[in-house]
Amino acid sequence: MKKIFGGINLTWKKVIIMAIIVGIYTAIMAMLDIAKDTSFSDLTVTFEVWIFFGIFIIMNSKSAKDSAFKCFIFFLISQPLVYLVQDVINNSNLFLTYYRYWFYWTIATIPMAFIGYYMKKDKWWGLLILIPMLLLVAEEYAGYLSKTMFSFPRHLLTTIFCISTLIIYPLAIFKNKIAKSAGITISAILIILVAIICIINPPIYSTEILSNGKKYQFDDSYKVYLIDKKYGDLSIKYEAGIEDWMVHADFKKAGKTEFILESPEGKKTTFNISIRRDTYSVKEKGN
Repeated sequence: MKKIFGGINLTWKKVIIMAIIVGIYTAIMAMLDIAKDTSFSDLTVTFEVWIFFGIFIIMNSKSAKDSAFKCFIFFLISQPLVYLVQDVINNSNLFLTYYRYWFYWTIATIPMAFIGYYMKKDKWWGLLILIPMLLLVAEEYAGYLSKTMFSFPRHLLTTIFCISTLIIYPLAIFKNKIAKSAGITISAILIILVAIICIINPPIYSTEILSNGKKYQFDDSYKVYLIDKKYGDLSIKYEAGIEDWMVHADFKKAGKTEFILESPEGKKTTFNISIRRDTYSVKEKGN
């Protein structure tokens, strides 16, 4: 691990090749249906893996200036490729739509990597440089732990990656005992604190899954319920915005089950429902 964070001769050729490979790989993961909503596509939307690449480049650079320029060029190549490859293959317009946001972060890598290089001085204050990165990783860890709890084992690898890097960064970057011990302690506290928060406040996906209309007519005199209660709770609510009744769902778990809409006379309509972390599909059973 020490070799990865400081023992590699990171030439410009290696930085450019790495940027091209990572950019193309990320684009492919963004396009593959099988990779969607999995750990393999997580680097297309969040920071945890990109933070790893940034620290990797910083720790294998020869100077603060070398660190700043190599990080900048790495992100300047890899990030546009993520969108341009998708644009070419899918005839989309992602580069013009989304790249501006990531370009701001690319510019920010210059001062961040310049300052980050001074972690290599192995002083206690180097931990102050690392802490913002630990906090960013902890934030991503919180999001992915929540997603894993909701739809296990999806995003489990990313959750493990976040936990691992929180410990590895202070352990591998510093030889200074104060910086190393304090860094590991801070990371451990973040890991435990996030886990406790996620357990106390488990993820819930709240949405409306059925509306009153020509096809299905109901009001608050009807009953609605899931066949398997472990997936969450359903209720009928009046939505003032549309001035009509809706079936409201508070989902607690991903999966497939059925729910029943029952009239006051006891007539039941059964629906198949497939639940994901932030989407769902509903179809009347038998149709």
